[in-house]
Amino acid sequence: MTTATRTDVRLANEAWESVLTAHATLMSVFGAEDMWAEVSMREYDVLYTLAKSDGPMRISDLQGGVLLSQPAMSRLVDRLVARGLIDRCPDPVDKRAVRISLTEEGARLQREVGRAHGRSVAREVSGALSPEEMRDLRRLCSKLAGSA
Repeated sequence: MTTATRTDVRLANEAWESVLTAHATLMSVFGAEDMWAEVSMREYDVLYTLAKSDGPMRISDLQGGVLLSQPAMSRLVDRLVARGLIDRCPDPVDKRAVRISLTEEGARLQREVGRAHGRSVAREVSGALSPEEMRDLRRLCSKLAGSA
């Protein structure tokens, strides 16, 4: 291994550690806020992902945006259905599968929590970064996500 390669490996790992540290720090700040009384951060993540979709989603598609194991996702969906925040409907293409979508109450709660969470994100990110740095961060993170 050449010196340049060792430096690249070290730098890549330091950059990755910085991303993870920033994520953990911000998630801790956001998790401590009072907007999570009606819905947990994980539950909100499901509601938010559904709100961004063009229509009902299969649970397997939802997993890509929420990062939970299939059994954990199924339990979370069951809880959200029981609370009346999401609905299940048969998948018209695959009769063995189901699709899920927001109920009116789920959409209302997602918007309410989303507005508060959006203000928190704006406060923390814009408090630490300039507009140019935020654009750079968005571009770099999109580039990383696109290469995976």
